[in-house]
Amino acid sequence: MISGRILAVLAGSLVSLQNIFNSKVNERAGSWATTALVLGMGFLASLVIGLLFEGAELSVLEKMQPWYWFSGLIGVGVVICLVQGIRLLGPTYASSVVLSAQPGFALLWVSLGWFGLEQVPFTFKQVVGVLVLVGSIIVFKFGGKHEAQESSKQPA
Repeated sequence: MISGRILAVLAGSLVSLQNIFNSKVNERAGSWATTALVLGMGFLASLVIGLLFEGAELSVLEKMQPWYWFSGLIGVGVVICLVQGIRLLGPTYASSVVLSAQPGFALLWVSLGWFGLEQVPFTFKQVVGVLVLVGSIIVFKFGGKHEAQESSKQPA
């Protein structure tokens, strides 16, 4: 359980770092070039590392629903939306919104049993957890504005 949490924290830090890098590439190359670069580099890295660790087993795709193969297309949407969101909102706020949307939609999909997930009952506790995340984003975005405005008005 602890190693799973450590890996999840590591993944969060890597996603945040990737978002920053993607936004910097987007400043010079544009959204579609950024997406092609990010996903192309990811493909090459996955292929090489997969071949090193799994060999020929890498290409075995038995007993998988064909629509799961479209995951890469979803990745295109993820990168495009993140790059544009970061451009419009800034990296911290955009990443915060993305990270609060993830458990909300995951809760919806698992509660409905969609996409081959085992259906889990929808509970009030889960809703409160998601609302706390959303509330923290609101506090993060708007909570310090009054204090920042007041401190900028005071003479030095």
